[in-house]
Amino acid sequence: MSKMLLEMKNITKTFGPVKALTDVNLQVQEGEIHALVGENGAGKSTLMNVLSGVYQYGTYSGDIVYNGEVCKFQKIKDSESKGIVIIHQELALVPLLSIAENMFLGNERGSKAKINWDETHHKAKELLDLVGLKESTHTLIKDIGVGKQQLVEIAKALGKNVKLLILDEPTASLNERESQALLDLLLELKKKGVTSIIISHKLNEVSYVADAITVIRDGTVIKSLYKGKDPFDENTIIAAMVGRELSDRFPKRDSNPGEVCFEVKDWCVDHPVFDGIKVCDHVNFNVRKGEVLGISGLMGAGRTELAMSIFGRSYGANISGKIFLNGKEVHFPDVKSAIDAGIAYVTEDRKGNGLILSESIAKNTTFAKLSKISKNGIIDFGLENKYAEEMRVEMHTKCASVFEDVGNLSGGNQQKVLVGKWLFAEPDILILDEPTRGIDVGAKYEIYCIINKMIADGKSVIIISSEMPEILGMCDRIYIMAEGKMVGEMQGKDATQEKIMAAILKSDN
Repeated sequence: MSKMLLEMKNITKTFGPVKALTDVNLQVQEGEIHALVGENGAGKSTLMNVLSGVYQYGTYSGDIVYNGEVCKFQKIKDSESKGIVIIHQELALVPLLSIAENMFLGNERGSKAKINWDETHHKAKELLDLVGLKESTHTLIKDIGVGKQQLVEIAKALGKNVKLLILDEPTASLNERESQALLDLLLELKKKGVTSIIISHKLNEVSYVADAITVIRDGTVIKSLYKGKDPFDENTIIAAMVGRELSDRFPKRDSNPGEVCFEVKDWCVDHPVFDGIKVCDHVNFNVRKGEVLGISGLMGAGRTELAMSIFGRSYGANISGKIFLNGKEVHFPDVKSAIDAGIAYVTEDRKGNGLILSESIAKNTTFAKLSKISKNGIIDFGLENKYAEEMRVEMHTKCASVFEDVGNLSGGNQQKVLVGKWLFAEPDILILDEPTRGIDVGAKYEIYCIINKMIADGKSVIIISSEMPEILGMCDRIYIMAEGKMVGEMQGKDATQEKIMAAILKSDN
């Protein structure tokens, strides 16, 4: 019989008048992979922050019993000394330091007087190989994408003497192939005696990797399921999460695209740091009115770089090519010109580029189009709050009020604010880059409904997504991108996961 490694007993945590956790109990066996699932704001991350010492002992009630010992962690270092390592959903890396420096920051190799750089880079390379990241350890964090940064965080955690690994949405930034590799890595670590707690909204991954699942809703435990004893199917998990069955993940939509309204021709973009590297190589694509267009591809294909370079040249060097809007050639020398033309871009990096975390929901909602709430250069704050509240209701954002700082929200609710910010700008063409990353199934459905509403109003939506079911379930037409080039195009009704992957792999030959 497995040993009980962790017991969290009657954990209650409040933030002012808001009760985030109420008498939560969690039991984790040694050597198992235990999944925490629930809607955004259910309390999953809060519970793990209590466990890891982010919320110190005394700021919550209840007990943490780890390895038979009652623990009263005052800071993260206390939990790490016991072998508990947490990887947060929002990455905590220093952009201007190298991969190796980030991996051993606070855990340096060498003596107190001198860092052993040879050992640092050698060990970093070993850990990168373990997580499958082929990148120089000397590369700066700012020069790699969000997906690769996630792998660096995981490698960094493995560099510590980890016994209990906590991962908050670990595959949110990874494509399907990379996600599978990570899940298999967790199974390998399990064989070596490492226990894992994984928070994830990707229920197919949870069913694949977890030995046990605990469902949290509104700060309380609804039920725990155990593989081999209880049903592990997605419908059972969803019903427990949202309190109802969700029969169709993708809302139905009448597809009737009109004429071409947006076209990009012969688009070329160089890497802004490394000379001679083309991230977009003579790319051509178009979008029709009332169409949901998907751009699929593996991480590093150039999808995000394409979107950002189009959106006011916010990424890249030596950009060339032509953009046509409703048949007329247009130029977007900066982001403002793109917004003024009716283009909006929802970034994949909500924390770094999408939101100002220290500002309120209201301010973040209206930043993209202040002209809607101002007159003669003076902001009408009453109007700002009115619009922000309307968007909060439409997006079903869980918060105390629109005056709450965005940084206090869960990752999924931050994503809702980010999408709401660009909907407030009333774009004609909305580019969504990983729009449902870190969002639960109920919230995904709500965003899909908003996309359908835009289409019904004759607007156009471009979805960049690493989630193949999302691309197949929502898009009227799909482009496939690989190594900076468009390598395929197909109608959504004809597309399959196999056809998309075949187009990608064929381009490698």
